Amino acid sequence: MTDSNSLSDWQKQELASSLSRFPERKKTFTRHGGEEIQRLALPEEIDEEYERQLGFPGRYPFTRGVQPTMHRGRLWTMRQYAGFSTAAESNLRYRYLLEQGTTGLSVAFDLPTQIGYDSDDPMALGEVGKVGVAIDTLADMEVLFQEIPLGEISTSMTINSPAIVLLAMYIVVAEKQGVATDQLRGTIQNDVLKEYVARGTYIFPPRPSLRLITNIFQWCGTHAPLFNTISISGYHIREAGSTAAQEVGLTLANGITYVQTALDAGLELDQFARRLAFFFNASSNLLEEVAKFRAARRLWARIMKNRFEARNPASQMLRFHSQTAGSSLTAQQVDNNIVRVTIQALAAVLGGTQSLHTNSRDEALGLPTEDSVRTALRTQQIIAHESGIAETIDPLAGSYYIEQLTDQIELEAEELIATIEEAGGVVAAIENGLIQRRIEESAYQYQLEVEQGERVIVGVNKFQESAEERPPLHRVDPAVEDEQVGRLAAVRAGRDNVEVDRLLAELKMAAQSGEDNLMEPILAAVRAYASLGEICLVLREVFGEYRD
Repeated sequence: MTDSNSLSDWQKQELASSLSRFPERKKTFTRHGGEEIQRLALPEEIDEEYERQLGFPGRYPFTRGVQPTMHRGRLWTMRQYAGFSTAAESNLRYRYLLEQGTTGLSVAFDLPTQIGYDSDDPMALGEVGKVGVAIDTLADMEVLFQEIPLGEISTSMTINSPAIVLLAMYIVVAEKQGVATDQLRGTIQNDVLKEYVARGTYIFPPRPSLRLITNIFQWCGTHAPLFNTISISGYHIREAGSTAAQEVGLTLANGITYVQTALDAGLELDQFARRLAFFFNASSNLLEEVAKFRAARRLWARIMKNRFEARNPASQMLRFHSQTAGSSLTAQQVDNNIVRVTIQALAAVLGGTQSLHTNSRDEALGLPTEDSVRTALRTQQIIAHESGIAETIDPLAGSYYIEQLTDQIELEAEELIATIEEAGGVVAAIENGLIQRRIEESAYQYQLEVEQGERVIVGVNKFQESAEERPPLHRVDPAVEDEQVGRLAAVRAGRDNVEVDRLLAELKMAAQSGEDNLMEPILAAVRAYASLGEICLVLREVFGEYRD
């Protein structure tokens, strides 16, 4: 017996509302043979414990998903991460991906861009266009999105410390295309706290960095309500060596910090909370990963409801993008990486992801080729259209192991959050090295297991081959750096430099005030073609630079 008042209530409210606005992809989903696939498998009896721990998709505590119909209603966004060389070359790759069926863009920026240096800065020498696209001014951003309608496509940008500048450039490009800011959809990563412990592309100290993030929350809450103003990232924490439970705990601890900082600045919870997004790693332990995603969703809902008293269900939801685990890719026997990525992508979809990037087979060796990118995208498309796992909601729910593991990961993550709060919060735990030590200890233990053969990595410490053929690699032409520096010089020569200097001076005054929202002065500087490095230099002079 599965009928209950709560089930009937969910069907009449969340489900009916969702179906009226977003019909499912098919009128009926059937197995080969004609048997209908049920939307949601339920226990024989829905009791109080079931409702408290699992509930229904689209309803608190969201263990079974954030939308009532999940992937039956809409497939996840297939968002392939790409960017290299110049804006023009990256634009060609984006248009190729769109032609191949990707449904969202994800921009990789080169290292100088990520840490706020122009391509002609001595700090950028040898790194221009290498691990992503070089963006110095609005002129580069205009080329990057040439012939790509920003009113129709969702764009994610992996950028943190200078996120406010790149977002400003994106907004101005949309303006030039005639797209209203309130119609823009996408995400900026904008999660600087994890940079201090896991990735290293920080510029400013934590406290002024939090100010910039809050400025974005505030400005977008009014002007760009459809844009996700942060992607709170566990991905890089996991890549640095954390466990699954640590990934959840540290990510949500960062999320708590961002929410509290915004509230302390006077922002209304529902103005920004519904635009918080998360970014998780999808690793190879399939069942652990599925449980991890379910635990993260439930724990965040409880934090938002009980701690911050969020009443709007949209403010309680944990919506997340996922990416397959880059650190799991091996340079040995690269075709094995296709299998790894498939398992990891399955975990993300079974765990209820809203968006997914699948890594390419050759990324342990270099930038992915078009052929390997296409295979990575086809992996998602095969899972979506051939595997059947997108035709029913949360299909592993009720498994004794999955539910036990979901509870266990939630508990371990909750205990880690409590430990951080006892240490004075995330910023204090970064400053005293507590978080870094936890990640380093887990990474060391994992590597020890690999080196001692207790953990098998196929093709690396077992089932090796004496001779291997390396696939053709995609390499960035060294001449790209000189070309990019030349383009930057041409922009500087062609702009109104007196106006640029005036706007940069106004930005400096606003930054020094400590009260002004910096989004408007940065937008003004960007429109005048001030460079990323020039804007970040002004902020460096006011805020200083972080030193570990």
